[in-house]
Amino acid sequence: MSRKKIKLAYITNDSARKTTYKKRTKGLVKKVRELTTLFGIEAFAIIYSPDFGSQPEVWPSLEGARRLLSEFKKLPLSKQNNKMVNQESFLEQSLAKATQHLRELRKENRQKELKNAKSQSLNGKGILQSLNSMDLNELGLLVKQNLKDIDDRVRVLTKASCS
Repeated sequence: MSRKKIKLAYITNDSARKTTYKKRTKGLVKKVRELTTLFGIEAFAIIYSPDFGSQPEVWPSLEGARRLLSEFKKLPLSKQNNKMVNQESFLEQSLAKATQHLRELRKENRQKELKNAKSQSLNGKGILQSLNSMDLNELGLLVKQNLKDIDDRVRVLTKASCS
């Protein structure tokens, strides 16, 4: 049976909030335990809420968490910060990736448009009159590159047949 989507909002009913907190805490600890088992890594979790107890819940143990934290703090700052991100830097990285991907797609689309214009022109359709000077220059560069590629291929085939 599938679960229904829950609305993420503050739970006003105290007993329901406490029950949900306990379930979610248990689930989070289970996930951390599974991560350590699946990937053979060391991890710990500290879950604290002043509403549901004065003591934070620590997994696997308080000593284990202290040991891992002290090992982490002994690392040089460059290693500590190596792959750390906050929400802002994560969003900046995502935006930069998406922007780069958009640039690549626009460039790819532009190349396809130019190849389409070249093909239509070669098929006798008068498309060249509708192009502006920038488009014509880029189309000229594309044709020159194609001619160069053809010449290079002819040279390679000629050398191969002579050998």
